[in-house]
Amino acid sequence: MKYDCLIIDDEKLLADSTAEYFNLFDVKTAVVYSASECRSFFIENTAELLLLDINLEDSSGFELCKELRKKIKIPILFISARTSDDDKIIALNIGGDDYIQKPYSLGVLLAKVKVVLKRYGENKKIQYSDNRLTVDFNTKQVLVEGNIVKLTSLEFKLLSYLIKNENKVISKQELFEQVWEDKFTGDGTLNVHIRKIREVIECNPSKPEYIITVWGDGYKFIGNKI
Repeated sequence: MKYDCLIIDDEKLLADSTAEYFNLFDVKTAVVYSASECRSFFIENTAELLLLDINLEDSSGFELCKELRKKIKIPILFISARTSDDDKIIALNIGGDDYIQKPYSLGVLLAKVKVVLKRYGENKKIQYSDNRLTVDFNTKQVLVEGNIVKLTSLEFKLLSYLIKNENKVISKQELFEQVWEDKFTGDGTLNVHIRKIREVIECNPSKPEYIITVWGDGYKFIGNKI
């Protein structure tokens, strides 16, 4: 399931009330209370932003942040009752995007979260990135595990269209019209290009995880792999 925000805080009452408030204002929010629950959350779910407490019962928020930063690129806002400037410096240096003091105003925090989500949403339009694949729509550059790979102009256009419609089934006819700008392009041509893209970006092109064939309908790009 996709969420706008994930709160990771072992102060259950505060975390629950914050999530309830966010959900009232259409910021879809989930809550976990430990680092281990956070890891489990990302097995089947995604989030666009994290609110991460520094002090967790089973881990340091700093350590969890460093672990997550190896896998995901989403904004991470630290929340803490600690006032040390050193903590703020550490938080920002290890990949945090902001440092928020407890107790906080729910209204002020919601406004900040909405601003960050909006900015992140705008940045997502510029590029796609996860722990394996990065696609920059402006520079038309594709990286797999940090290494630049080559696609033809048409292959890049096809991949970009699928990514921009992430998790949506795109019919072959739509791909012919929007990518080739020719509704009479044949299935064989499309299949060849899909196969070539899979050979570049997939761990195992025979068992694709990114570009999935939806038999009888078309193709779907599955993203946000961590």
